[in-house]
Amino acid sequence: MHVQIVLFDGFDPLDVIAPFEVLYAGGTASAGMVSVELVSAEGPREVIGGTGGLELHATATLDPGRSGLILIPGASGRVGEPGEVPDQEMGDGEWQQDEFIPVLLGRTLNTDLPGLLAAAMKNPEVTVAAVCGGSLVLAMAGLLEGRYATTHHLGLDMLDATGAHAVDARVVDDGDLVTGAGVTSGLDLGLYLLEREVGPRIAHAVEKLFAYERRGTVWSNRGPESATL
Repeated sequence: MHVQIVLFDGFDPLDVIAPFEVLYAGGTASAGMVSVELVSAEGPREVIGGTGGLELHATATLDPGRSGLILIPGASGRVGEPGEVPDQEMGDGEWQQDEFIPVLLGRTLNTDLPGLLAAAMKNPEVTVAAVCGGSLVLAMAGLLEGRYATTHHLGLDMLDATGAHAVDARVVDDGDLVTGAGVTSGLDLGLYLLEREVGPRIAHAVEKLFAYERRGTVWSNRGPESATL
């Protein structure tokens, strides 16, 4: 399984690094059954994250035609106070540290990323995953209507407003769409993907190596709906 983790300006570093390390370790534990790379919609470049100016290097252009997994992180910035209005007048292509998270996520809509993700979601050989606000990137691009997904608890209402079915769970498995909740859920999402795609023994070996016990609910879109309790 090849994994493409997408970088965009203002990405949340932990949303990227947590699943990257888990999946990379899964590749080592499985003797190469998993490979991971960092990509961007623009191709190879240095991409500045939203925390402390941390830069990561995208080595390739996101390829929606390549079978495997594509993972979209969220953004890191200001949450904002109730009633506070984000200033979106930043100039052409400019951004700064400490911006509002919705602004950073929304700015991806002005790149080639939405088109590439739309193509990926039409590819039956691709599973699309997202951590935290990465689900909102997909939702704002109009790609989650009628789909089950989760995101950071502060963004669940926004997810619902886009036509998605927001689920308050740590990880949500909707077939070829798998999403994780808040920032540290990237660890749980990565381990779940290893278990689902490679096998529970590999996932358990990585979990043990990282001295991390998975937590929270994994919700899957299977079986009958629950009656009202």
